[in-house]
Amino acid sequence: MRYLCLIYGTEDQTSHLSPEEMDMYINEHIDYDAQLHDRGKLVVSEALQSADTATTVRMRGNKLSVTDGPFAETSEQLGGFYLVEADSEEEALQLAAGIPSARFSSIEVRPVKSFARSQGEQGSEGGR
Repeated sequence: MRYLCLIYGTEDQTSHLSPEEMDMYINEHIDYDAQLHDRGKLVVSEALQSADTATTVRMRGNKLSVTDGPFAETSEQLGGFYLVEADSEEEALQLAAGIPSARFSSIEVRPVKSFARSQGEQGSEGGR
């Protein structure tokens, strides 16, 4: 089963790191990605740019609304994610605990809900 590990934190949580420490921190993530990949557990992982670069899109009554910034006004923002393949929730939690960001940030782990088209429909699943 696939689990999405969402990394939430503040930019202040790593602002104390020197440039050398930040490089080491980034390389820890790259190394962990490689470990998960080699074990067949990593589907994809990505870091996100600062929440300052976010844009939120809403459709209400066929009217498009676009606003700058993330959807939620919170101190912690989504900073990245890992999509992992795990045999159980327990394993997914262990994989999430190994993400280097867990030392500074919160990792939300959620099972991915899969959808399938009914047999009579045609077309791609659109990534679902």
